[in-house]
Amino acid sequence: MSTLSVAIGRQLQLGEAEIDVLRLGALLHDIGKIGVPDEVLRKPAKLTSEEFEYIKRHPALGARILRLVPFLAPHLPLVELHHERPDGRGYPFGLHAEQIPRTVAIVHVADAFDALTSARAYRPGRPAPEAMFELHRCKGAEFDPAIVDALDLALPGVAADLRHEPALRQLLGKATA
Repeated sequence: MSTLSVAIGRQLQLGEAEIDVLRLGALLHDIGKIGVPDEVLRKPAKLTSEEFEYIKRHPALGARILRLVPFLAPHLPLVELHHERPDGRGYPFGLHAEQIPRTVAIVHVADAFDALTSARAYRPGRPAPEAMFELHRCKGAEFDPAIVDALDLALPGVAADLRHEPALRQLLGKATA
């Protein structure tokens, strides 16, 4: 997540201060999941509406945790807002595109790519090309189009830089085979 977020930020030519916020903010983005019951996080079937409500609380809980640590204040938006969508159908606030900070939109796209390509209790991970197809399909509504395009451009460089990492080799295995 952090590596992908930084790669997108660099592709978009963000300054080093924003890159530093992305680097740590992406690592912290799901810290609020410590307040979600394990049986919900690891459930191998579709979540009930009540269980999904637990999941939807994790950004606010993460923000509450970060507010206790003053030096993490710049990372707070990435934790609290990383499930907001350009079409206003995200959570926790239903923000629209122009209201979502660019660094938050970057983490949102990197998180979605990571979620699509990682195995879950209820499904296997998808190959990187399939994940990118899905992100492109949802541009504008779920994801900022410029950020999806930036990930598409940055991904080959990320793969080349980290090819020795076992997790990334597994992630890209089908894409580069």
